[in-house]
Amino acid sequence: MNIYEAATEDFEKIWPVFHEIVKTGDTYAYAINTTKEQAKNIWLDSSRKTYVVEEDGKILGTYYLKTNHAGPGDHVCNCGYMVSPSARGRGLATMMCTHSQNVARELGYRAMQFNFVVSTNDVAIRLWDKLGFKTVGQLPKAFEHPTKGPVDSFVMYKWL
Repeated sequence: MNIYEAATEDFEKIWPVFHEIVKTGDTYAYAINTTKEQAKNIWLDSSRKTYVVEEDGKILGTYYLKTNHAGPGDHVCNCGYMVSPSARGRGLATMMCTHSQNVARELGYRAMQFNFVVSTNDVAIRLWDKLGFKTVGQLPKAFEHPTKGPVDSFVMYKWL
């Protein structure tokens, strides 16, 4: 497995992962019918950095890193991570989160914040806890889960 910064042309290989995850509507607050062009803007164009995990020419996972807020809050970054369902259980999310924290430090960020972690995403919450993130806020019924109805969302934070 190799992790590297994504180039514009990598989006063709990122799109299947993005689409497969977003269409389920159960972990990200993106419309399930997000178009390829919208996805490229969200994941690649609007981020400061985007990385991919590749194996044998196939992208198995990806993450973006961006400044969470401008001005006096610009020392805090935000990241989003996606792992292809076919590659889950192999440690990719751990690898990407660890990598993203190192990149964030190199870019001068002092903290990382996840703005909207869906409370039913148990795997992600356990991982973020294990990697030192703390739940600092809870948004009651902020996410409309496709099968469970309104569920809470968490804000998670880590000083780097």
